Amino acid sequence: MPTSGQSLAYIGLVLTPLFWAGNAVVARGTVGDIPPLSMSFWRWVLALAILLPFGLPGILRHRRVIRAHLGSIVALATFSVAAFNSLLYAAAMTTTATNIALINATIPIFVALLAWILLGDRTRPTQVAGIGMAIVGILCVIARGDLSVLTGLQAQSGDLIMVGAVFCWGLFSVLLRRQAVPLPALTFLTIQILVGALVLLPVYLTDLLFFSGGFEVSQTTLLPLLFFAIFPGILAYAFWNHGVHSIGPSRTAIFMYLTPVYASVLAIIFLGESLSLFHLVGGSLILGGLILATQSKRPFQRQLARTQQP
Repeated sequence: MPTSGQSLAYIGLVLTPLFWAGNAVVARGTVGDIPPLSMSFWRWVLALAILLPFGLPGILRHRRVIRAHLGSIVALATFSVAAFNSLLYAAAMTTTATNIALINATIPIFVALLAWILLGDRTRPTQVAGIGMAIVGILCVIARGDLSVLTGLQAQSGDLIMVGAVFCWGLFSVLLRRQAVPLPALTFLTIQILVGALVLLPVYLTDLLFFSGGFEVSQTTLLPLLFFAIFPGILAYAFWNHGVHSIGPSRTAIFMYLTPVYASVLAIIFLGESLSLFHLVGGSLILGGLILATQSKRPFQRQLARTQQP
């Protein structure tokens, strides 16, 4: 029988993919009011404002470690905090929340593929089959079930941007393994967000001055930004790490498969999106590929559980 701490961990792990799904759904619903780069930048500024009072003492205490690993921290923050979320929000301009969540669910496949290419990780035949199956699932979602979309290069730009976002997260996960930074979780998250916001700042200012013109601060725009900062950011991170420590990384990793399920339901309820046959076929291929690619490699599952989305 699970202890009270484990029960709380399971509750948190059920909520975490709901927050990730909400990230895609709320982004899709508000991207017309808040430009993607503004959405990404101010999400992290708000999250940093909330975290800094708790994370700053750790940053000061571990400043020598941070200085020694500054290059790695900048690279990790660029691919995760800056690039991943900015691309996800950009994808929300031209594709559905359901597609975003389905493509996002393939992060474990990209992590395994890049670890094989860049780190020389050994892959078993079942894992190769799983990677192949998931890639076919991605193509099915991008093509919307119509092969001519791929052969005619007519894929939605948002789907391709989301593939780029997932690729960035895969690079982050592989770099995190190769260039691990020995910092406590809260300190690492705080410095990641701080550096990521600084990396985003010149890009955001360029977009603000020459392209998007920013957004009007109102209840319609402030509430989504607070949601992004608190729920898929801070709370998801806290719940996920508590799950890893309470029930183990392998069991924890399974819960991320709930994200596309939640996203589909939320998108139908709040955005009026509908599920098509290609969503079911592509989603089934992606899920089957994930199971094959991850079930027989426990070290990879541990790595996957520790590299949740910030």
